[in-house]
Amino acid sequence: MRKYLPKSWPVWLILVVSAVVHFAYFGYPNQTVFDEVHFGKFITGYFTGEYFFDIHPPLAKLLMSLAGYWGGFRAGFSFSNIGKAFPDHSYLALRLLPTLAGVFLPLIIYWLARRLKFSTFTSTGLGLLVAIDAALLVQSRFMLLDSFLLFFGFSALLSYLRYRENPSIKNIISTGLLAGLAGSVKWTGFSFLGIILVWEMTGFISQLWSSFRQKDWHLEILRKLFGPILIVVLAGLIYFSTFAIHFALLPKSGPGNAFMSPEFQAGLIGNSYQGDSNTKPLGLLSKFVQLNIEMYRANQNLTATHPYGSQWYTWPWLGRSIYYWNQNFGNGQEGRIYLLGNPIIWWSSSIAMLWLLLNLLSRWFLRAGNDPTTKLLAGGYLFNLLPFIGITRVMFLYHYFSALIFALLALSYVLDGTSGKTKKATWVAILLLSVLAFFYFAPLSYGLERTTAQLDQLFWFSSWR
Repeated sequence: MRKYLPKSWPVWLILVVSAVVHFAYFGYPNQTVFDEVHFGKFITGYFTGEYFFDIHPPLAKLLMSLAGYWGGFRAGFSFSNIGKAFPDHSYLALRLLPTLAGVFLPLIIYWLARRLKFSTFTSTGLGLLVAIDAALLVQSRFMLLDSFLLFFGFSALLSYLRYRENPSIKNIISTGLLAGLAGSVKWTGFSFLGIILVWEMTGFISQLWSSFRQKDWHLEILRKLFGPILIVVLAGLIYFSTFAIHFALLPKSGPGNAFMSPEFQAGLIGNSYQGDSNTKPLGLLSKFVQLNIEMYRANQNLTATHPYGSQWYTWPWLGRSIYYWNQNFGNGQEGRIYLLGNPIIWWSSSIAMLWLLLNLLSRWFLRAGNDPTTKLLAGGYLFNLLPFIGITRVMFLYHYFSALIFALLALSYVLDGTSGKTKKATWVAILLLSVLAFFYFAPLSYGLERTTAQLDQLFWFSSWR
């Protein structure tokens, strides 16, 4: 049958499934959900021009505000509490881009798997798992940041793999730009730049001695450093540019003044330092530096707890969900939205990554060597998980998303190495169970109206409630 299908059939299959899953019940509920109460206020700031402060870089909020502008959104809605009804349909524009990022992420992962030489069958299965995971779905349905981070971050990694095969200037530029975009959503997005640089510098160090033996060794070293240096410069320029736009759109004094120095505030319209000759407004670069310092301090000083916070070591096994929204419809009917991953997808990928890490360690102790794909997947996973060990602020399940996708790549890599019949049978079983789990937990993903008893039975563990 496959010979009658076009070569692009996996792309279309993944895209159609992902689009249906992500746009089903698009815009529902027409009320604020979870952290939309924060990001909605920040987005509104771009429409009023009043300065606000957030611990995250501005790119995702800028993109959502741009979509909102095109979609007719205007300031006026307060985003004061979870469950507050929107007055019109313009909020749909604010949710559109995160949803689109969620739609296209499975395709990026499919192409990434193909670039890693996974079979078409395995790569297609991987793309479908990413498309139907409940946690990734829920996070992309609302005006939240993580779907942007995942899309840009894994696009940067895909571009880098293309650069490794074809070190053209186009691939260098796209890698640097995409890595910068990922870091401009959240600082954790710079983990992808870190993965790329570690990979590059490992190769550079291994070839350093041979470079010294060449006649023009200094030129050879510069040639090998050109790529990673340009990637870093471009990523930095993108990051700086998002803040330049951010400052330009927020010329007025606002609720964020309290976080900034008098000199910073002096550059805002309506500030309390007007006429004070001793307080000089800061230039763009100084504002950029100060804001990033204050973002870091605010991150370090976050001491608030949250009933749905969780520790990093619980994430691979779905130890804790996050309660996003609820509504009582009366007559024993209610709707709830939880951030809760598909257990088949999460548990199977965690087992595969554990096996991959143990295999890597055993081969390292035996000095047997490891193939580059194993190192990349294990390194990418650890790069996106281990930094959370040292973080004292409250953390949530969605902080695991980048590591989750590396775990799914590990699952695909392990299965791709099995024999043909075993591989296909295992993939069919995982996909079938994952699809069944998707429909089983769909009421919690979409907030569908069910009886309280029906919803309660979806929580297999007390920590999921």
